[in-house]
Amino acid sequence: MKKIAHNYRRHWLKQVQGLGLLALGFCLNPITAFAKKEEADEAIKKITGGAAIREGKVILTIPPLVENGNLVVLKVSVDSPMTANDYVKTIHVIAEGNPLPNIFTVYLSPRSGSANITTRVRLADSQKVWAIAQLSNGSFWQGSAETLVTLSACTEMV
Repeated sequence: MKKIAHNYRRHWLKQVQGLGLLALGFCLNPITAFAKKEEADEAIKKITGGAAIREGKVILTIPPLVENGNLVVLKVSVDSPMTANDYVKTIHVIAEGNPLPNIFTVYLSPRSGSANITTRVRLADSQKVWAIAQLSNGSFWQGSAETLVTLSACTEMV
């Protein structure tokens, strides 16, 4: 009787362990950690308040093929005179494949001189990246680029 109870317990523990590993696999799945296109769209709507976004004025430059997503050079330039009456207020960079879609926001003023930004970002996967600029007159302009990342950089552990 003791041997049967011992085997039953062992069998039950193996089943519980299997379920735990299965649940852990769902939680740590990299696909569930990345933002989706819908989440990127929601972040853009939150930034613009639902206002119309026009194409043009914003040039986003990112390499089309990136070997390692840890340090990806990203350049944003906005066609603006940067005068007291006509300047870029903010530039937002959104990526649809990162754990959090809003990568960064830069605040500018006429004293910035130009609306050109160069930085390095981490990209989790091959994805589309947007740069959205808000001008002093309240209008929004965007530029986008797609990149292919062969080695992912950021993953979110739950």
